[in-house]
Amino acid sequence: MSENGENPQPQQAPQVQMKILGQYVRDLSFENVMAQRGASGEIQPDVNVQVNLDAKKRQAEDQYEVILKLKVESKAKGMSDVLFLLEIEYVGIFFIQGVPEDQLHPFLLIECPRQIFPFLRRIVSDVTRDGGYPPLNLDNIDFVAIYRNELARRQAAQGQQPADA
Repeated sequence: MSENGENPQPQQAPQVQMKILGQYVRDLSFENVMAQRGASGEIQPDVNVQVNLDAKKRQAEDQYEVILKLKVESKAKGMSDVLFLLEIEYVGIFFIQGVPEDQLHPFLLIECPRQIFPFLRRIVSDVTRDGGYPPLNLDNIDFVAIYRNELARRQAAQGQQPADA
């Protein structure tokens, strides 16, 4: 009870709002190494996918830019011959309100990429198909694991710095 004898109203958490205001390909490079070399025949691909994330505040209030960067390298299985190299930066512009400040960073680097990933997956599939390969359908990406790994990497890097730094 409060001082005046009334039951206090429970504090309601602010309603989280997220809207995708736009999304686009910022940079795209597809290098079809195998076709340039004139290689042909039946080749088993070995695909390696690297994911990087970045986020930054935009000038407009409550707007953020989230960048999902993929580097896909396909090599002939058991060989070092590169079949193709695909690099893409895909950007989502988000309007976000109601997320507590201490939770904003993980929200931007986990939930926002999760929202735009299906669109990036389609682009990667189309580009690899148009490049003369079977469409590459990327598996789902665990953005929580990527976020945790990056936090651990940063903490380890800070822990290795000299104490007087």
